[in-house]
Amino acid sequence: MVALVLYPLWFALVWFNAILPWWVIMPAGAYLLAWHFSLQHEAIHAFRGVPAWLRFAVVFPPLGLWFPYPLYRKSHSTHHRDAHLTVPGVDTESYYVLRADWDPMGPVKRALLTFNQTMAGRLLIGPALRLWILVMRETGRARQGDYSHLPHWAVHALSVAVLFGFITGVCGFPWWQYCLLVAYPGLSLSLLRAFTEHRAAENSQERTAAVESNPLFGVLYLYNNLHVVHHLKPTMAWYDIPGFYRANRAELLQTNGHFVYTGYAELAKRYLFVPVFSPVHPTL
Repeated sequence: MVALVLYPLWFALVWFNAILPWWVIMPAGAYLLAWHFSLQHEAIHAFRGVPAWLRFAVVFPPLGLWFPYPLYRKSHSTHHRDAHLTVPGVDTESYYVLRADWDPMGPVKRALLTFNQTMAGRLLIGPALRLWILVMRETGRARQGDYSHLPHWAVHALSVAVLFGFITGVCGFPWWQYCLLVAYPGLSLSLLRAFTEHRAAENSQERTAAVESNPLFGVLYLYNNLHVVHHLKPTMAWYDIPGFYRANRAELLQTNGHFVYTGYAELAKRYLFVPVFSPVHPTL
């Protein structure tokens, strides 16, 4: 049902781009692309009632441009080894760095990584840093002789070319405007969910947060803002998460060390320009 709502809305947005002002295209496009990222995440974990090939087909279109879905699926599966959550170089989605890597860094790189731990930084430069790390990681893999990801990138490049052919050639929406007004803000809004969903803690069960947000963000993130539930029951369907959280809230928060926020407004109030944590892992 999410897909049946999402794709027609995306189609309408790009089809009618010429009559829509940028201040409508940007928030609507960002929401739809972040929603698509959430749907891809859901297809990795849940959506088990249909064959794997259909799950793949439903979320394969690269609306967000940046990352081949098969590689995201592989990377995210590694992230769910909870014993290694937040460990730099092991957890594929950690925002921490090792002390040994931090000490020789120059002041500009340190400042960028620190700014990225603020909400403003995550929204403004978070996508650029994420893409830079991705490029460095993938080119480094190829330089070391591992070409296993290249077929995925080739298919992805071809798919994006077809997508741009439709967006620009058919709908008259310049591809660079799509990148600036839709794709970049979409990744930015998607990264907001991960802003503080994990922290370093000795007890691995205390590393995953819950953000008790409103339905606008809940549906956007398919309720993975209640992330403590997702890591406890990763195959639970998104629409079952809120009820489970409400029924087990006290126990869940006791288990995760009361790592909870009342919403993204609270996070903005506390961490808009203040780092949520130091980029340096506290124990490694």
